[in-house]
Amino acid sequence: MTAVTDTSPTAREPVPEPARGPARRRLLAVGALAAGTAALFVLTIAVGSYHVPVGEVVRVLFGDDGADPRWTVIVHEVRLPRALTAVAVGAALAVAGVQMQTLFRNALADPFSLGVSSGASMGVAAVVVTTGGVAGSFTGDLAGLGRIGVIIAAALGAACVLALVLTLSRWVRSAVTLLVIGVMIGSAATALVSVALVYARPERAQQFVIWGLGSFSATTWPDLAVMLPVIGAGLLTALLTAKRLNALLLGEDYARTMGLNVRRTRDLALLGTSLLAGAATAFCGPVAFLGLAVPHLTRVALGTSDHRALIPAAMLAGAFLALACALLSRPPGMDAVLPLNAITSLFGAPVVIAFLVRSRRGLQGVTP
Repeated sequence: MTAVTDTSPTAREPVPEPARGPARRRLLAVGALAAGTAALFVLTIAVGSYHVPVGEVVRVLFGDDGADPRWTVIVHEVRLPRALTAVAVGAALAVAGVQMQTLFRNALADPFSLGVSSGASMGVAAVVVTTGGVAGSFTGDLAGLGRIGVIIAAALGAACVLALVLTLSRWVRSAVTLLVIGVMIGSAATALVSVALVYARPERAQQFVIWGLGSFSATTWPDLAVMLPVIGAGLLTALLTAKRLNALLLGEDYARTMGLNVRRTRDLALLGTSLLAGAATAFCGPVAFLGLAVPHLTRVALGTSDHRALIPAAMLAGAFLALACALLSRPPGMDAVLPLNAITSLFGAPVVIAFLVRSRRGLQGVTP
């Protein structure tokens, strides 16, 4: 008896499991990051010197009043701005790191190591020296400029340093040499900041030093009204250039053969990175290692360097790790606040060391 074979489209063999594996892996990674970020967001608001029950935090976040009026005030006025700042800054620095590593084709590039954060600090220091007053929050109402002025100054400082490094990258072929040049430019910017602080009032210089340690706690709702739109514009720019960044992964010459305007792509990425690094640094200080470590962790988690998946996942990963660092910087039941950069460095340094150790073999499981 002859078997009948159904050749209709519905009877074709299913897609082999290995072909669906990468997509499933990315979906699971993004889902885990989203769930973890949401859980950490609530936990960051609940934990502190004054404990707020998680259930009450969720109630207040959904618009209800807490059982204790003090809980509502703590959540709305103190901890919710801090958590939103951590989410926004973590996402901003992670995406800025992704863009810079692609632009420079340098696995060790990030806003901190290439001096962009130092440039942003230089812009903020210039505002400190040339304006007449400082509010309770360092990025508060500075005389004559206000929050917008601080953002502009930080973004311009970041853009100047990044543009200089990007220009020098056209004549330097070695990634290590370019990284050293970026570090030297960052050191020069830091030196200029130190000189500028000599002419500042002692109380302002001290406040600048404290700001330089990094913190997610100094922002208020008026600060967020400025910071969130600026970071949102930078993240949107990164999302819109995802396909162009994919082309740059194969080299500028190949990208040109595909009809890509390389200069325009560089300029857009430069603008987006300047906005992200400038806004994050202006409000929270030069936060180290997030922009360097998060892109590598995200590539390994996704198993791909495709920016269409990498950039959204990096946003979530950056937000997740920033919330984790914010949580660790404020031990429960204690009034003491640990320096944010101490926490990020303790986390980021082992990640970078592990990457350097594995770099001779490449990132296993990562595909273009």
